[in-house]
Amino acid sequence: MLSPEAHVTSERREAGLRQLVVEAAFSNTTAALTTGVILPALALHLGASNVMIGLLAAVPFFAQFGQLPGIWLVERLRARKRIAVISSVVGRLALAVIAVLPFLAAGALPLLVLATAVLCLFGAVGGCAWNAWLRDLVPEERMGDLFARRTVYATITLLAAGLIAAGGLELSERGLVSADVTFAVLYGTGCLFGMLSAVIVARMPEPAMTAPQETHLNLFKVLRRPFRDPNFSRLIVFVAAWQFAINFATPFFTVFLVKQLGYGMTVVIGLNIASQLANALTLRQWGRLTDTFSNKSVLRVSAPVYILCIVGMTGASQIDGEGARLVWLTVLHLLMGGAMGGATLAVTNIALKLSPRGESTAYIAVNSLVSAIAAGVAPILGGLLADFFSARRLELALRWINPDGVTGLIDVRLMHWDFYFLISGALGVYALHRLSVVREEGEIDRSEVVRHMFVRTRSTFQNFSTVTGLRAITELPAGLAREERVRRRWTRMNARRLPVV
Repeated sequence: MLSPEAHVTSERREAGLRQLVVEAAFSNTTAALTTGVILPALALHLGASNVMIGLLAAVPFFAQFGQLPGIWLVERLRARKRIAVISSVVGRLALAVIAVLPFLAAGALPLLVLATAVLCLFGAVGGCAWNAWLRDLVPEERMGDLFARRTVYATITLLAAGLIAAGGLELSERGLVSADVTFAVLYGTGCLFGMLSAVIVARMPEPAMTAPQETHLNLFKVLRRPFRDPNFSRLIVFVAAWQFAINFATPFFTVFLVKQLGYGMTVVIGLNIASQLANALTLRQWGRLTDTFSNKSVLRVSAPVYILCIVGMTGASQIDGEGARLVWLTVLHLLMGGAMGGATLAVTNIALKLSPRGESTAYIAVNSLVSAIAAGVAPILGGLLADFFSARRLELALRWINPDGVTGLIDVRLMHWDFYFLISGALGVYALHRLSVVREEGEIDRSEVVRHMFVRTRSTFQNFSTVTGLRAITELPAGLAREERVRRRWTRMNARRLPVV
């Protein structure tokens, strides 16, 4: 059941692609109940400091070094499904360990870090095999739409699981249920769904890998290949800069909302759900855009929006009215969810697209490792600087004084986490500069992508006026799919200067 198949029939492949989409519901239920805002919430419940929060945020990224033995195992055993399934089962057993930590009298925080490291380390080993497996299983021309549909399924389950988690934590805040019991149930349920995910993955087909070109595997020689590819090395620099920029501030959103703004976990999870909802509603559109145009074109739209939203978080501390502040945060999270969906999908796809077939394992692993280092260093540095920025404050006041009194024109107060959001924005601008030098076939001007999105969005809203229109926005019309296939075929024929038949 876990062995590769020398020949995967079209029926088996299509069944595997359907299972790939369904599996997202189970694996992402696990993620929704055990990661995101839940992990820092548990850490705060156990008495974690800002440095500990930063360390927990960094652990998943540094655990990506598990891809190094993952590469060795893939190249040596050439059984990617077996590696992915076994790693998934062993790693997710750590969730059962975390489920009992709230009941420990002492030593819970070090064990939380250790269990998280085990979970993420085995996840990295399995992820290395998983990514290389998908590269051979999923047709290139269907990557954008398929992964978008998978992420839509995932986001829907994230929403449902997030509501359940929010309900449990709300009961805990009201004193109706012990917080220890709530976290234990969340992590125990997450462990169960993780095991069900592994069962589904075990049923998917794995195309057999081609024979190795070298009988003796030199790991460092394999890892040097992506750096010798000029275009892929430019992509690595962009991804590293991008990951450092967004992870310098985003891991501390929960701390900012709870400690600086004084919100409870119910509001924090509610904002997170709003972000995931926006992600789900826009992902299919992003997927079609990556297939129709290019991943880089999508990044040139989604990445700046996300960076601006991070900077916009500083506005929450400037708004005095509770209602207006909550509306501002909700709008920002909706925009961030939509933009992050496009950015994540495009970054993943462009790395897959620029890695040559047969060598994708090393290319994807190197891309992940470099970005993991950047993303891991960022929150640790942020945690170490927390005390420095907590003792600083920047105020900018502009007032008009006349005989009738004083009129305030500008009154800006920046404190603590506000500095993180501004620094993250500046780093994001540099990342966008690095993106400009990456080359991808089919990239177009950003204004064309925006125009296309506007036209599609306008037609979608117009369709709300009829029952037929409501049905149209829930499925991809066959005519549209056929039109996009014909357009891509026409573009390839023109590029190759072939006559039209």
